[in-house]
Amino acid sequence: MNAFDLSRLRPQLPSPLEPVEDERFARRGLTLLLKREDLIHPDLPGNKWRKLALNLEAAAGRPVLTFGGAYSNHLRATAAAGRLLGFPTVGVVRGDELAGRPLNPSLARCAADGMRLEFVDRSTYRAKSDPAVLAALLERAPAGAYVVPEGGSNALAVRGCAELGRELAGAADAVAVACGTGGTLAGLAAGLGPGRRALGFPVLKGGFLGGEVRALQEAAFGGPRGDWSLDERFHGGGYARVSPALEAFTQDFEERHELAIERLYVAKMLHGLVTLAEEGAFPRGTRIAAVVTGAPDGVQPSASSR
Repeated sequence: MNAFDLSRLRPQLPSPLEPVEDERFARRGLTLLLKREDLIHPDLPGNKWRKLALNLEAAAGRPVLTFGGAYSNHLRATAAAGRLLGFPTVGVVRGDELAGRPLNPSLARCAADGMRLEFVDRSTYRAKSDPAVLAALLERAPAGAYVVPEGGSNALAVRGCAELGRELAGAADAVAVACGTGGTLAGLAAGLGPGRRALGFPVLKGGFLGGEVRALQEAAFGGPRGDWSLDERFHGGGYARVSPALEAFTQDFEERHELAIERLYVAKMLHGLVTLAEEGAFPRGTRIAAVVTGAPDGVQPSASSR
């Protein structure tokens, strides 16, 4: 298969936009829509497709080296792309203590898809963008490897995510998305255009993401684009942490809408969005799109029955 010919993977684009009835929004005169990015492709769902597509075209079939933690959805999507398109992949994994342990289900999936896993200590991982560190990693990788950063977020990824904004520009007034590295928000805001806003809900604590989004827009477009903001209140204590309150909220949302919800990203975004609605953050008549970037592990996503 030609690595350029991503259309042969048959992505569902544009992704479906599903209206849902939720009285927490309806009683305030708001319309809630779910942008079902999780339905784009079974192995490269959601923002992973958006971020990887232009990077894979740039790699043009060369080996791909990228980075992630032990439960990285980005590593899994990259490994799946390598299997489907026939190019080698290397995943640099944070935490050398993991090297001697049995692989967790996420990393096992990467390995099954042919990804070579390289475990590095945390100080090396933090320095992964240092030219000397990166050069050493590339020396051990297949010749001519193309580097994709952690989370897939670079200028090409941001431009890919701008298409998400363009798909929503005529259908929603505000769009909410969970944020890890900021690339999806940076592109989404640019694609939405004037008169619409993008709301980002970071899943990591630290308050660093605003600078990352600005830097990504500078790299992709030469300067700021679109109306976007971050609400830092809903990370739940940090990445991969799901509090009892968040779990209760998520189970309630699932029961209301008969839809399985991914906990680490999507649930935090939905919790934030419901809270903002209840706080009166949106004027009556606002159409709000919530971007569903992925499904829970082991769940095959399907269109809503409502």
